[in-house]
Amino acid sequence: MTRELVASAHRTVVKVGSSSLTSAGQLDPERLDAIVEVLAARHLAGQQVVLVSSGAIAAGIGPLGLRSRPRDLATQQAAASVGQLLLVERYAASFARYGLRVGQVLLTADDLHRRGHYRNADRTLERLLALGVIPIVNENDTVATHEIRFGDNDRLAALVAHLVHADALVLLTDVDGLYTGKPGRPESRFIPEVHSFAELAGVKMSRSGSHIGSGGMVTKIDAAAIATSEGIPVVLASAEHIAAAVAGTTGTVFHASGDRTASRLFWLRHATTPRGRLVLDAGAVAAVVGRRTSLLPAGVTAIEGDFDSGDPVELVGPDGVAVGRGLVGYDAADLPALLGRKTGDLPVEFRREIVHRDDLVLL
Repeated sequence: MTRELVASAHRTVVKVGSSSLTSAGQLDPERLDAIVEVLAARHLAGQQVVLVSSGAIAAGIGPLGLRSRPRDLATQQAAASVGQLLLVERYAASFARYGLRVGQVLLTADDLHRRGHYRNADRTLERLLALGVIPIVNENDTVATHEIRFGDNDRLAALVAHLVHADALVLLTDVDGLYTGKPGRPESRFIPEVHSFAELAGVKMSRSGSHIGSGGMVTKIDAAAIATSEGIPVVLASAEHIAAAVAGTTGTVFHASGDRTASRLFWLRHATTPRGRLVLDAGAVAAVVGRRTSLLPAGVTAIEGDFDSGDPVELVGPDGVAVGRGLVGYDAADLPALLGRKTGDLPVEFRREIVHRDDLVLL
């Protein structure tokens, strides 16, 4: 059933990795054209496509005379600056063969961490799709710093899938799916379906990508977990078999395990980076987690970090384990004088929740 849902999806996010687009440090026109051919056919059949494409840094390696993917951020950004132009030009020319237009959308993690930017990205992508344009999304490597990077485009693809209300997510890579070990080894067994991520306990997965990419199998599993928890089925397959992948007939399929939540709560859970931490006592943990109440000053024993009112913060129990994430109602400088005190004992201007239950998600 899930594979059929992927095949019939009205709106699909397709993520393509660097290794599927390049060879010898250069963009491979034949590989790129083969991917475009399938996506163009899907679009012309009335099914919308959002393409999340890696490859900017990899495409810049050859033109800059580099021997391999650079390790330092400055050279990565220089390669991305050169390569992103080549990448989108090639995509535009390839899709133009079918009379289709593309639009480039470059994002940093900060664009999705900030609620206003998140909504703007949503509006932009929706408008492009309404105009019949195929959005090509990539991380804006030329300006991203280590602190505001997605880290890999697999996670970006999962966030975009929820952002655009996609019906399916297809992750294309250089292997034909998920295995119990390293692909090619006799003891490794192909995993055709994943109903629950508990099934993957004990499965050994790589945390490193190819020599030109940044993501390993772990990042793809993490992306699948984000998407499926929001009701979006996922296919992990080889880019060489893209036609079968978007038809749901090959690769590993991850069944949706949850219902789509409100975009605001999804943003808070998956797209924010906490600016600080609030340490809760046991009673506050029971109230917030068990009874889904707001967090009051009496239940907070300590604060960590420098944050402003409205910033996302992590809520941790006495043992330091995170139990939730929420938007704090006070600046960090105002909180020390309030901790542990009952609301009725506080000045009127401070008689409000530290984190309101409507601004809180449990982890």
